[in-house]
Amino acid sequence: MRAKDIMTTVVVSVPPDATIAEAVKTLLDHHISGLPVIDRSGQLAGILTEGDLMRRAELMADRRPWWLASASSPEQIAAAYVKAHGMKVQDVMTRDVVTIDEDEPLDRIAMLLEARGIKRVPVTKSGKLVGIVSRANLLRAMAASTSGNRAPSDDGIRSSIMRNVSTDAAVRAQLVDATVAGGVVHLWGNVASESEREAIRVVAENTEGVRGVKNHIRVLPPSLVDYKPE
Repeated sequence: MRAKDIMTTVVVSVPPDATIAEAVKTLLDHHISGLPVIDRSGQLAGILTEGDLMRRAELMADRRPWWLASASSPEQIAAAYVKAHGMKVQDVMTRDVVTIDEDEPLDRIAMLLEARGIKRVPVTKSGKLVGIVSRANLLRAMAASTSGNRAPSDDGIRSSIMRNVSTDAAVRAQLVDATVAGGVVHLWGNVASESEREAIRVVAENTEGVRGVKNHIRVLPPSLVDYKPE
């Protein structure tokens, strides 16, 4: 197996000019510990992790930060000050990001995470982020290999989505359809509210075996949709 077989393709990210407060809220809202930073051209500019935020002045009260006390040059002190007090993600993020490509084998990814002491590694293609492999992704792959479980087929994924759309999200399956190829789901159809459209997307994203979701569902006025809530 390789990175492309296990990576998470629906990746939460932030732009370099996002505020630290916005980034922290995103981390907490999504229950994650790191955020890729993507610039306007779609290139990976850096990564912001919980570790980067542990050196913030807000956590130091009135004490002199230990990393300033240990800095050995004016340049180091200035850089540490920006990290501690900068208001934008680009001030605090780690710029020297370790990345891998889609064909990186799992054993080398595991060795990389261990050697660098990191929890996740971005997967890039032509400089653009296409996914992330985390320790959790590796553990799930290991568990599947150990148990002998096979990944769900595309047909199985579609069946699960269509079943759960009505049972879990309370949306009539007749209004929507899903096609699946290589674990990537394309959602189609018309619904009468943005909430229903998002609920169907979440159903798909939470379905075992799904590697990515493309939501083509349209929101139309209820009068134009064959929509009769049960």
